[in-house]
Amino acid sequence: MTKQEFLNMCLDSYGTAADYPFEDDFETAVLRHADNRKWYAIVMKVSRRKFGFNSDEIIDVVNLKQPTEMFGSFGASDGIHPAYHMNKLHWISVLLPDAPEDVVAFLTNASFEATRTKKKRPK
Repeated sequence: MTKQEFLNMCLDSYGTAADYPFEDDFETAVLRHADNRKWYAIVMKVSRRKFGFNSDEIIDVVNLKQPTEMFGSFGASDGIHPAYHMNKLHWISVLLPDAPEDVVAFLTNASFEATRTKKKRPK
């Protein structure tokens, strides 16, 4: 999956467009909820070397928040690694060129749900 395909999927599925909040960085895209402004995804360019590969190839990577019970369900064979540049207890990195599209969609949905505003139950 390419970065643009990922961004299109998020726009189609969740109605969210990419936000570029970092000054002088027009590559790193953040996707957030409209109501609470929480991030559910950040797409950035990262060297494969950061994930233990013997390569300096720069690829598109998306960081996604995951519920604790999902950790360990996916691995490097799925293109999933501990988060680059984020809290590794709550976030994962998905290497977009390596991960199957259905896995990317599933994990993105889990991140979207994990970061949405929780509805309060009446007392």
